[in-house]
Amino acid sequence: MNPKVIMVPYPAQGHVTPMLNLASALSRLGLEPVVVTPEFIHQTVVNKTDVSCISIPDGLDEDTPRDFFAIEFAMENNMPMHLDRLVRELKGEDGGGVAFMIVDLLASWALKVGDDCGVPVVGYWPVMFVAYQLITAIPEMLSLGLISETGIPQNQGPVYLGHDQPPLSTQDLPWLIGNLAARKSRFRFWTRMLVRTRTLSQILVNTFPEEHHIELNLPNQYQKHPNITPVGPLTQHTKYVNPKFSKADTSCLDWLDQQSERSVVYISFGTWVSPICKAKVRNLAISLESSKHPFIWVLGSKWCDGLPKGYVERLSGRGLVVSWAPQSEVLRHKSVGCYLTHCGWNSTIEAIQSKVKLLCYPIAGDQFVNCEYIVKIWRIGIRIDDFDEENIHRSIERVMDDIEIGQRLVKVNERVFGMETSLRVIGNLKKFVDDYTRVTYNQTFKTEH
Repeated sequence: MNPKVIMVPYPAQGHVTPMLNLASALSRLGLEPVVVTPEFIHQTVVNKTDVSCISIPDGLDEDTPRDFFAIEFAMENNMPMHLDRLVRELKGEDGGGVAFMIVDLLASWALKVGDDCGVPVVGYWPVMFVAYQLITAIPEMLSLGLISETGIPQNQGPVYLGHDQPPLSTQDLPWLIGNLAARKSRFRFWTRMLVRTRTLSQILVNTFPEEHHIELNLPNQYQKHPNITPVGPLTQHTKYVNPKFSKADTSCLDWLDQQSERSVVYISFGTWVSPICKAKVRNLAISLESSKHPFIWVLGSKWCDGLPKGYVERLSGRGLVVSWAPQSEVLRHKSVGCYLTHCGWNSTIEAIQSKVKLLCYPIAGDQFVNCEYIVKIWRIGIRIDDFDEENIHRSIERVMDDIEIGQRLVKVNERVFGMETSLRVIGNLKKFVDDYTRVTYNQTFKTEH
């Protein structure tokens, strides 16, 4: 029987998707992954993956929206006891049923469960390593007076994470979402995660080696962090197919077949936080309508109120507005010329894999970090700051026509998805599996004898 690995993602699409990809890769290396999610996420992934998924109750009322704060409450107060029971059941009486756990750092509540159950725990960071460095820089930002004790920026000065990395503005920190109370609460979430995870002996990171240095042969930044192992992206190494967290409108693929090559603008702002306010929806809608380019716009139903009256009907021949779309298939389509994106990490990786140029409009979280790398380090896209007609028209034309962006995108694609990186990523993952299963079995053997 293959050793089990219990995997606990943070319950949001951008976290569950890479965890499932990692689980599929681990299953091909001889392990038996079990991905644990609350019921509201489990309903969307079961029977859609080759990985075993088990649900646990989140303890929330059915009418409670599963937003950031409700999920945080459930993770801290309701889910630990259910995970504890599950881990002990999977361990079995001899304690050898589970080799180790892999826990998303944003699900840091699960670390104590692993410790209480006597199961080794490995951390997982589902986005860029530099975003992790930004969180670990919180103590330094506090000591320098860049932020207050509650995480509120005290000035607009830059945050430097290294001499070879672009400076980040204190206005782009990942907890600065919503009103002042929400920002303080999110900052407490990050600082609590930082305290809980600082003693982890191993953290797997969903990024590629030398993410800083796509075109440069500089020293590997991970040498300074021996407990960090890059194991991504894994999309080309797995059998896993992305789950349909929302019902995808596959008719848009037929519509794409009717469009000219590299002419379509694809627009999607992800699912993690509310994308853009209704006023911005209206401004973007007007700008897209007056643009000459066809477009597919993924827009949730609650945001469609921001569209001008009769907009969808008026643009039915040139523009398509859908509640969701099969994103990876859309990006691979030959008609798509650029992607107006929030710069979520999964979306960024999918765009690189499909060699699609990027128009960047970061909204929250690690998206600002990703945007800085897309625009300033890798130079495969441009940033836009507002949705007025002149800016949208100019930006679309610029990114569509820029041959050098396309050339750099090919190089980035080769570095991220080429054979050398693929072999290194799989080698990293195999060494990790060998090391951890050997340590686990040695401990089990010593305990039994």
